[in-house]
Amino acid sequence: MSPTLVWFRRDLRLRDHEALSAAVARGGPIIPVFIYDEAVSDLGAAPAWRMAAAVVHFKDMLKSIGSDLILRRGPAQKVLQDLVSETGAGAVYWSRSYDPQYQSRDATIKSTLKEAGITAQSFTGHLLFEPWSVQTKTGGFYKVFTPMWKAVRGADISGILPICSHLPAPDVWPASDNLLDWELGHAMRRGADVVAKHAVVGEERALNRLNEFLQNRVGQYATDRDLPGVDGTSGLSENLTHGEISPRQCWHAGMAALHKGKADAEVFVKELVWREFAYHLLHHTPHITTQNWRPEWDAFPWNTNVDHPHVQAWMQGRTGIPFVDAGMRQMYVTGIMHNRARMIVASYLTKHLLSHWRIGQEWFADCLLDWDPASNAMGWQWAAGSGPDAAPYFRVFNPVTQLEKFDKSGVYARNWIAEATPNPTQTALSYFDAIPRAWGLAPTDAYPGPIVSAAEGRVKALDAYQNRRF
Repeated sequence: MSPTLVWFRRDLRLRDHEALSAAVARGGPIIPVFIYDEAVSDLGAAPAWRMAAAVVHFKDMLKSIGSDLILRRGPAQKVLQDLVSETGAGAVYWSRSYDPQYQSRDATIKSTLKEAGITAQSFTGHLLFEPWSVQTKTGGFYKVFTPMWKAVRGADISGILPICSHLPAPDVWPASDNLLDWELGHAMRRGADVVAKHAVVGEERALNRLNEFLQNRVGQYATDRDLPGVDGTSGLSENLTHGEISPRQCWHAGMAALHKGKADAEVFVKELVWREFAYHLLHHTPHITTQNWRPEWDAFPWNTNVDHPHVQAWMQGRTGIPFVDAGMRQMYVTGIMHNRARMIVASYLTKHLLSHWRIGQEWFADCLLDWDPASNAMGWQWAAGSGPDAAPYFRVFNPVTQLEKFDKSGVYARNWIAEATPNPTQTALSYFDAIPRAWGLAPTDAYPGPIVSAAEGRVKALDAYQNRRF
């Protein structure tokens, strides 16, 4: 039997992997491949570093079962054609991408391989519901989340595929690049050592994370997920982003917890569908990543100058608004930001500072380990008011009262802001080890006053919205 190339992307796992399971069922040697293509070269600093960590871990996992991960750099089509020629592979399998840019590329690759007599097949893997499979009663796509949730909440999700614990190896492995030569994490610089302490990399740790959450914390999830000073979320966004765990595994585990009487598990499953909604919108309205989803916002006079002092203060976590600054600093230290903080950080930039959501979207794309093109775009447009299912544009969250409501004891602010306390925590001090030296900041600096106060920002935003048609 000729070998099968399995092209891995954001699906770095051995369990519940349709493409890999299909390759095993086909028979013959299996050659796992990861390609440093345009989808990888476009990644920001933190996502690229985290991808490298995921690839290293997955390569080691494959080696432990007698296989390997071949690394190649270049345009995906050429790399795959070269490998087919070198190995005599008769089939190429992969998990589908839902980014329209790469969907088009993948379609071309599939067509080219088939024309050459190679079996080329793509499989599900990154989503529960492929975007074209969920439709409204009139045959359109969902533009509002709640109706979509109601439509899929009782869906019959197929079972989890077993682990592929043995992959037949070829007699001779093709040549492979050295991952270190790619320098995927180079742009992280000194921040990499700080963030590495908090990253949870690999399939086994992702499964442990899911099980621990469902056993110990899901019972209070509906409340605790909004409290940034409490470890109340699953933390799985990082692992879902890299496919170290499948959404189907999360769905079935969540449903099992729900059936055991843990009512808040339904909220967890609902959050999985919120991620699905983002990809549903990305597929049907691909402009969501680059343009206002609602075109009536195109004429809004947002600031687009990244070098504006207010934007720079926002980026540095030095706005003088503790909730905003704590969120930004948590991101620099851990590569992750609490979801409630993301909402407040985004609202402050787009409403209090009247700066374009694209500035924040691109900054997050450079700084988040769990960066996801669909969720990031939808989240920013939701906060700005320019997107689907958005918060009303006139809703301006008060970052001061929000912190008082969701961090009553002040734990979150103390954990991340060193200048505001005489005995700063290690996490707060780590911010100064992670940020660029060029910022010239030190824990002995005075904490700034608000660059734009909560009250002033609200007035400015509402004034800007007045007399505009949204």
